Amino acid sequence: MDPCAFVRLTVDQLLLKLPAVPRPSSGAGVHPSNSPCFCTLTLQDHPSSSLSRTALLPLASASAASGPGAAAAYADPVVLSLDAEAVRRLSARPAELVVSVHAGPTGSSCGVSASRALGRVRVAIDVARAAAGETVVARDGWVDVGKPASSASSSAVSVRAQIHMVVRAEPDPRYVFQFGGEPECGPVVYQVPGGAAGGGQQRQPVFTCRFSAGRRAARSRSLTPQSSMTRSTSRRLRSWLSSTLHGEGRDGAHSRREQRKGWTVTIHDLSGSPVAAASMVTPFVPSPGSGRVSRANPGSWLILQATGAGPSSWKPWARLEAWRERGPVDALGYRLELVFDSGPHECAVPIAESSISTKRGGQFVIDPATFPEAAAGAAWPFAGGFVMGSTVEGEGRASRPTVQVGVQHVTCMGDVAVFVALSAAVDLCMDACKLFSQRLRKELCQDQDE
Repeated sequence: MDPCAFVRLTVDQLLLKLPAVPRPSSGAGVHPSNSPCFCTLTLQDHPSSSLSRTALLPLASASAASGPGAAAAYADPVVLSLDAEAVRRLSARPAELVVSVHAGPTGSSCGVSASRALGRVRVAIDVARAAAGETVVARDGWVDVGKPASSASSSAVSVRAQIHMVVRAEPDPRYVFQFGGEPECGPVVYQVPGGAAGGGQQRQPVFTCRFSAGRRAARSRSLTPQSSMTRSTSRRLRSWLSSTLHGEGRDGAHSRREQRKGWTVTIHDLSGSPVAAASMVTPFVPSPGSGRVSRANPGSWLILQATGAGPSSWKPWARLEAWRERGPVDALGYRLELVFDSGPHECAVPIAESSISTKRGGQFVIDPATFPEAAAGAAWPFAGGFVMGSTVEGEGRASRPTVQVGVQHVTCMGDVAVFVALSAAVDLCMDACKLFSQRLRKELCQDQDE
């Protein structure tokens, strides 16, 4: 397989140092030393909002050194991911990271910013060197922010701050795959060749995707647990599949058309053998007195991987839970755990939890840089950085998920297949978590229509 060239831009060890500034006698205005400070980081002239971030800036004393003693106060790292298209564009000319520093709260009131700009820092980034395989440290240490006071006014006070940061660009090659259609329509899954879209190379088919719902899923024999699994895992998996595929579960009081259960996506290789699957093991049902799937009562999928010589040998790989968030932004919430079987007990390691806008869609990501538990030092089951990402469209939009997988996490096509199955499950969660006042598309209700 031919990977695509991605570059990972990390801004770490962010810390702001302010000099002593006289407070205004009237008490009016924004005074940096007692106001929250933040910075925005943007790649200059790049149109994508995905390459712009905002980060809070902890304050250091005016006498703070740049040594490791200040490390405890550093802000969380900020990560920008440059895809193959962005790498090509930014390699053709010097790329520049613009760090704008502000004092005061984020946001605006009546169209006027509530913060005060202290200044900005520009850092040149050699994207071409990073794409070629070299780790490039573009900045490491303290740098002045802002402008000096005007010599024409002796009473003018300069807010001459300093910001500490380590800016690093490093290669982050990824395999890229794309569904040829919506997962429930049985599409072919293609690999996007290295060099990315528009490079003149043809996409190569690598998998086929088959969707089934209701009784059709129950008739499928491809997900039968075999002796290659431990007895306890086989028993749990059989119980999960039986309760969902045969129509038993929490949603028996609802009409058949409202039932969102028994969905299964099976990923096959080009020889027709199943290599991975996603099976809905907990129905998606509305919470009492509500028309939505709640966080307290989420639906869930089991992601399965084929093992052994036979195509019908399976083991659980991960469990995905999803629900409809409440709040000012309507969103799909999700949580992903890796599942391990340890004799009579099952253990699970959380690796992703976030939300995706149901209107605009977004990205499902497995990345230690975006997961607080991983940043806090909890056991992280993957070696290396970025693991997987998948696009998710908002409700009512045709969805052809694009899946990215870090090269270091792939040893065979079977490793890719579980991520493809997971991507299909995440995409289908957007439909499964629709408000129950809305009807599903006919592709998702095959047996119900029959």
